[in-house]
Amino acid sequence: MQSPWKVLLAAPLLLLPFHTVASPARGDQPSTRPSNGHTCVGCVVVVSVIEQLAQVHNSTVQASMERLCSYLPEKLFLKSTCYLVVRMFGPDIIKLLSADMKADVVCHTLQFCGQDPGQAFCHLYPLPKETWKSTLEKARQMVKKSPTLKYSRSGSDICSLPFLAKICEKIKSALENSVPFRDVDSDKYSVSPTLRGYHWRGRDCNDSDKKAYPGRRPDNWDVHQDSNCNGIWGVDPKDGIPYEKKFCEGSEPRGIILLGDSAGAHFHIPPEWITASQMSLKSFVDLPSALTDELNWPQLSGATGFLNSTSGIKENSIYLHLRKRNRCNHRDYQNLAKNGASSQNLERFIQSLSRNPQLDHPAIVIYAMIGNDVCNGKIDPVPKMTTPEQFYSKVMETLKYLNSHLPNGSHVILYGLPDGTFLWDHLHNRYHPLGQLNEDVTYEQFYTFLSCLQVSSCHGWMSSNKTLRTLTSERAEQLSNILKKIAISKKFTNFDLLYVDFDFQGVVKKWQNRGGQPWQLIEPVDGFHPNEVALLLLADDLWDKMQLQWPQVLGKENPFNPQIEQVFGDQGGH
Repeated sequence: MQSPWKVLLAAPLLLLPFHTVASPARGDQPSTRPSNGHTCVGCVVVVSVIEQLAQVHNSTVQASMERLCSYLPEKLFLKSTCYLVVRMFGPDIIKLLSADMKADVVCHTLQFCGQDPGQAFCHLYPLPKETWKSTLEKARQMVKKSPTLKYSRSGSDICSLPFLAKICEKIKSALENSVPFRDVDSDKYSVSPTLRGYHWRGRDCNDSDKKAYPGRRPDNWDVHQDSNCNGIWGVDPKDGIPYEKKFCEGSEPRGIILLGDSAGAHFHIPPEWITASQMSLKSFVDLPSALTDELNWPQLSGATGFLNSTSGIKENSIYLHLRKRNRCNHRDYQNLAKNGASSQNLERFIQSLSRNPQLDHPAIVIYAMIGNDVCNGKIDPVPKMTTPEQFYSKVMETLKYLNSHLPNGSHVILYGLPDGTFLWDHLHNRYHPLGQLNEDVTYEQFYTFLSCLQVSSCHGWMSSNKTLRTLTSERAEQLSNILKKIAISKKFTNFDLLYVDFDFQGVVKKWQNRGGQPWQLIEPVDGFHPNEVALLLLADDLWDKMQLQWPQVLGKENPFNPQIEQVFGDQGGH
């Protein structure tokens, strides 16, 4: 959860090596400036795709680069930027790949990758048969007169390029504020989907009225207009009773709010973006939307997803469960998850929470900082992990903030941290998407490459060092125990406090009972995040637990749901 998309955003093309997930557990803010390590990974991924496209289609390298560009959409200048990059660096890439140089060598030669004095040589593919030094010297001789070597490879000025400035600015705004980029009335809700719009929180039904937004108690029973955006308003002509009063009064409406990291935001890079054998004109249709959602897909997440699953499983998000239980909950969701978020930096964006204690319905808040307090990319990650004392302090700060901003009758669920040893155990000897065509890159190689560059999402768990993996899990368990103790011992006036374990092993068993394999629950490209299936299975487990143990959290089942659907249909959709 630390830095997956700053590493892999360049996969479709070396265009946008942003790093929106760069925020460490403490310290720096997320930034749009990539490190040299991320630029290196982006280059290696892109050159690998170019080489494999030529192999799959039995074409020249030039043709494969043009093919890749042709697949990209026009939006966000992606296609035009691709062709520009090809014109700049294509001739050198052609020379080097035609001489059977691997992507590692190409990217070091073109200075997208570097090796500091005393630093190990970081490589994704097996080392060349000749010595690394002689291979690199040979490659440099081939391009020594290349004009492209005068261009800066530093990530510091990538957003100063005219054709990237607009994209950088839009994404930067969404990152820094965690509120919708387009929000006319400044009520923190939007009529646009991305850039923290309604993919992240319920769609605004009146962007010119700050008093109309999802989750509020109805204004005068919404006789004249829909003030809470649930699509229920007006008066029943048969009896003169407002529909909101008739259908929703006493039904205990409530919303769902997630405070989380990139797992909760559903970070996802489709494997077809980097898998040459699967690539087509359809592959990148969703790329512009994904880029402006920071490579997250909250509309399909386990907590607040409102679209039907693309994986075909029957499980639903917590929000869709709540909506089905009570149609008066329509559009009342907020996904405040953020790439790189942890207990230590949540204070920077928790102000984006939209809940008025006096005017709004209660909410179910899920606190799920499940990775970045123990995950970082440092060679020795342990000193950078959040200590139990630091964790306790920041969690209590967050809970005090929530107590002053949530309506009375709300509920806060503290989610424990997982045991991430699962990743290495089930993935390390499998082939990464980049290695499937030629069976030359395993997840062990992929993890080692990222760790060498110090850009790993979680070096503690994505490591061949069993002792380190164990230490990371021990710290995760310590932090989970802090959450348990807080849930048992602390009381707040506006919400009750509950704790739930991150039971990934239970999800694995459920998936295996359906004939699935454990590795199928992890995002294949980053080899780290739970995928859509895993998130929905986790959400379903939480829903079942709430129904059985904490039914008061969910509110009543609304007996008027059929009438609401009959009168208002899909209630304006999402």
